[in-house]
Amino acid sequence: MKAETKYPALETARLKLTLPSPGDAPRMLAFVEDNRDHFARWDPAPAEDYYTIAFWHGRLQMARDDFLNGRSMRLVITRRDDDSGRVVGECNFNNFVRGVFQACYLGYRIDHRDEGQGLMHEALYAAIIYVFSDLRIHRIMANYIPANERSGRLLRRLGFSVEGYARDYLLIAGRWEDHILTALANPDWTSE
Repeated sequence: MKAETKYPALETARLKLTLPSPGDAPRMLAFVEDNRDHFARWDPAPAEDYYTIAFWHGRLQMARDDFLNGRSMRLVITRRDDDSGRVVGECNFNNFVRGVFQACYLGYRIDHRDEGQGLMHEALYAAIIYVFSDLRIHRIMANYIPANERSGRLLRRLGFSVEGYARDYLLIAGRWEDHILTALANPDWTSE
């Protein structure tokens, strides 16, 4: 008998953070379609098939495979009190590097209807604790476009420190955008 795989399932006062299954592709598609214009300012141009069930089915399966293989953790955020399961946001801890680095990158985004309510802070606070304690990552790096002041405030509130400024860092909406580089180190990290 095969043991069941344990995927992360975190809860906060208002939220659930889960690593969804490929069957959740319709919910993810609704999330990105509802926020197409909202995310366009901050995200790279999406793949041609991004707005399809097939894309999200494959992406969610890949997210599960990547978690099992220690490459990333991509969490979807929903409200605890919403039985519809509407996706409020997502937070992704990507590109895990082990060895002497023990680090990853953080990306996140929230539905335009849920901004300004402290939900992303609540979600990231819980997810960071999990990444530091359960996944034993030492350093989380997060970068943001200087014009995205809301993101900068969120990272500072979570304890991230500015470490640099990268010119022409990512191609966003057809133009190269500068980014502010930040990081948060796990003060309690041990090798065991």
